[in-house]
Amino acid sequence: MPARSPITVAIARLDDLLALGLGALLTDDPSVAIVAKDVAYDRLSVVVRSHHPNVLIVDAGALRDLAQVRELSVQHPYTRLVLFAEGLSAAEAAQLLAFGASGCLARATQARDVRNTIHLASRGLQVTPLAALDSSDARARDPLLTQREGDVLLLLRQGQSNAQIALTLQIGVETVRTHARNIYRKLGVTSRRALVALPAPSPIPPIPPAPPTPGPARHRAASGAHKRRPMHN
Repeated sequence: MPARSPITVAIARLDDLLALGLGALLTDDPSVAIVAKDVAYDRLSVVVRSHHPNVLIVDAGALRDLAQVRELSVQHPYTRLVLFAEGLSAAEAAQLLAFGASGCLARATQARDVRNTIHLASRGLQVTPLAALDSSDARARDPLLTQREGDVLLLLRQGQSNAQIALTLQIGVETVRTHARNIYRKLGVTSRRALVALPAPSPIPPIPPAPPTPGPARHRAASGAHKRRPMHN
């Protein structure tokens, strides 16, 4: 299989301890490239427009209000939002996801789940780990999908058979079946039909091309008869 491009990540301004731990975690992950960090919240849109990160990580408590999540997701649909927030109830986490967040994490979230959330969010999946819920909701819930389960989930939703998925991912058919059973359990469904019927995340649109840089004035005059039509996204 061709190697995947690194997941580009921008990190908003976080408190020192969280920023230090997150920076170390992502720096050690060769599949992730940090393109901006310690971004002030009044400059989030500017930085996202400049770097086009796949994932933007923010502290929900530092936002103007939760509706800002909706604003960011509408203004920058090609960038997925992963939020750190404390004491979220299941209803609050669901509201943030409805506003466009791809993941809601707590400071106590395990490093493995933070990494998996970023990988899954970059593919357009929404995830809410156990640590994002308050203690009244934290009963016997399953953990996040693993990265491989995320791969299988996307292919299942595309209608691929177990054999096709095994060929695409270069794994055994029985391994695909095991991943599929885990996915069904974690998402609370009992069949592939029910899985496909779940609401699908919005696709990640391509990054808009940069406008062409104007040439010298004499060049523009000479080529005026052959003006290019504007590009459409």
